[in-house]
Amino acid sequence: MPNYANRVSTFGTTIFTEINDLALEYQAVNLGQGRPDFDGPREVVEALAHAALDISGVNQYAPGPGTPDLREGIARHAQRFYNLDVDAMQGTLVTPGATEAIFCSIMGLVDPGEEVIIIEPFFDSYPPGVIMANAKPVYVPLHPPDWTLDPAELRAAFNKNTRAIIINTPNNPTGRVFTRDELQMIADLCQEFDVICISDEVYEHLVYEGYQHTPIATLPGMFERTVAVGSAGKTFGMTGWKIGWVYGHPNLIAGVRRAHQFVSFATNHPAQKAVAHAFTIDTGYFEEYQTLYMQKRALMMQALDAAGLKSIQPEGTYFVMADFSDVFEGDDVAFSKHLITEIGVAAIPPMAFFSEPHKYLTSNYVRFSFCKNDETLRAAGERMAKLKG
Repeated sequence: MPNYANRVSTFGTTIFTEINDLALEYQAVNLGQGRPDFDGPREVVEALAHAALDISGVNQYAPGPGTPDLREGIARHAQRFYNLDVDAMQGTLVTPGATEAIFCSIMGLVDPGEEVIIIEPFFDSYPPGVIMANAKPVYVPLHPPDWTLDPAELRAAFNKNTRAIIINTPNNPTGRVFTRDELQMIADLCQEFDVICISDEVYEHLVYEGYQHTPIATLPGMFERTVAVGSAGKTFGMTGWKIGWVYGHPNLIAGVRRAHQFVSFATNHPAQKAVAHAFTIDTGYFEEYQTLYMQKRALMMQALDAAGLKSIQPEGTYFVMADFSDVFEGDDVAFSKHLITEIGVAAIPPMAFFSEPHKYLTSNYVRFSFCKNDETLRAAGERMAKLKG
């Protein structure tokens, strides 16, 4: 009987599916997947409804690269916030979510046999994308408890076969925001070894007081070798719409586009119209968005402290890594199951975000998501307080 291809033989069920299923079985408060339990701006939802009901042709295929108004919105956003001059028609591409954007970036820019450096912890789709491109992933970890790079380890990962590096800042799951010095170190190596940077910046507007997101494309010599990835799911709180994008130099975006046209061809048309509208709302939205999540972060940190879990306050994103070693003996997978079945709260074991040789770095940690209603976060805190007792 035929079986599946070797290229997917090492791909098991994603950790998100496993945790969500277990959380549902035990009716746990789910702080696992980064899926808000509330909607983004109502006017953006109304824009989708208006588009689907009142705009002729919008319920049919969108243009493959994306609707012109959304691509122009992406370019204006890059100019407004980062002073980047992006060609809206040749330097942007809309995709069904940021995960596909990264996959098509790999498929359109990396050849078989080349190497792709992946900073750990990584979003779990990065390595499969590299493997399906028949390229070689090379892993460089961030080190706890501060989740910082070792410059010597990073340099050792670069060589003449390196084609690309994938970075994620603000970083999921650690909540780190890479400093300008860290980004400059990466940029210097990219230029020395002629390497492309695929920069996952989906949490670009979730950066808290005292920290600043610096797109690596803004560093000297990096725009022409960077593909920046964004997400409406993260920026506007609409994860179910699956609207992502890339922007960068047209020479690189052309490669991403060539892959995209044979993966999905086009992206949800009404949702594109709504996200294009979202890019026109007042910039005060982004400040309100940060304030909202600062409050949720405070609730999350209070819950962790009351539970006896050690953590560093996130600099960005809506995730936090917590060290459970004071309240549980065992690794992150065992603790995650214990947390669901005995305490009634779901979190993600971050071993899934590390390569095999580096899993030990996170064996005492779990990742919590605080993109939840305040009532949900308080309920989780009440249940987790049992850990300390």
